[in-house]
Amino acid sequence: MKKYVIERDLPGVGAMSEAELCGAANTSNDALAQLPNVQWQHSYVAGDKTFCIYLAEDENAIRKHSELSGFPATKITEVKTIIDPTTAG
Repeated sequence: MKKYVIERDLPGVGAMSEAELCGAANTSNDALAQLPNVQWQHSYVAGDKTFCIYLAEDENAIRKHSELSGFPATKITEVKTIIDPTTAG
């Protein structure tokens, strides 16, 4: 599967309570249960956006999750490789 970063415009998400974020995660998990070819790794919540890391066979699978969950996929970017401080050798 390919790795994707999904940017979602969700006004107010950064101010959501733990209970509200739990509900959002449950909604996403319900959609994922219908899509065996999509895995959610984690998301970063920042202000009015989330940046979600997903594994999927293709971009269409990500779009289907967005449709089922009701969470917009504002921008979908395939990750080509990962670097970190150890990449420098």
